[in-house]
Amino acid sequence: MLSFLPSWLLIFITVPLFFSITAIIGGTIFCFGLIKFFLPIKPISLAVSWINNILFRGWALCNLLAMNLTNPIKWEIDSDQKYDKKSWYLLICNHISWVDIMVLTQVALHSMPSPKFFLKNELKFVPFVGMAAWAMDMPFMKRFSRSYLEKHPEKKGEDIRTTKKSCAKFKYIPATIINFVEGTRFTKEKQVQSGTDLQHLLPPRAGGIAFTLAAMGHLFSGVLNVTLNYPDNEVPAQDLLLGKLKRVQVKIEVMEVNDEIIGDYFEDDSFKIRFQNWLNVVWTEKDKLLAKLNNS
Repeated sequence: MLSFLPSWLLIFITVPLFFSITAIIGGTIFCFGLIKFFLPIKPISLAVSWINNILFRGWALCNLLAMNLTNPIKWEIDSDQKYDKKSWYLLICNHISWVDIMVLTQVALHSMPSPKFFLKNELKFVPFVGMAAWAMDMPFMKRFSRSYLEKHPEKKGEDIRTTKKSCAKFKYIPATIINFVEGTRFTKEKQVQSGTDLQHLLPPRAGGIAFTLAAMGHLFSGVLNVTLNYPDNEVPAQDLLLGKLKRVQVKIEVMEVNDEIIGDYFEDDSFKIRFQNWLNVVWTEKDKLLAKLNNS
């Protein structure tokens, strides 16, 4: 373990290390993605997707080794559930840092089907990250402010259209479909601006996961309600690169997929209200859990 080194020196190790892992494996995934793009034949596409899923797990394993090599991390993963790697799951999670993506891939590494993230559109332009995500058919979501939508009503529902296209592709190979329900990373400034009563979270956005459940609910073996926390680090991304990431807490609750959370969110007003209430309760309990984790 190299965390005994001074931070100013360690950052010259961590940055090239994580960049090299992503560049090599992400570039390889992108090259296979080009095969699928230029030869859109179903057997070839499925074979390439299978290969890319293996490469993605390799990326996750390399990151895990690099994180443990350069940081004194104590992993606290609370889940006794055995998952079916030949099935599908919807994973909903709070969002703190880009480190969350690396953490969730560790959680899914050996026990869950291959992770598929709903990503912010800005990540499309990150070298190797965006290229690899595109090659793995991960959706890039555009979030528009209310004022922007008032001026450009044609953009309303674009995230749902993106979700619809992605769900069509996800049906062929078992996957853990991951959605950061808040739509953006948590900060105190965003929390204040949102006007929420939640202390550790932003208000959840229901439309995307409601549509995913409607489109693929019959495939899902469960909804994985994941809570992430870094109790000893206020800025996990910075501390990861400085070799100071100390504890990673992951709490997983498996929730049943039933008729109560599957329905037409956009046409059935009564279902929309029920679904929002269900998600708000989930998020309120998550907020209480985070308060408990941070106070313990």
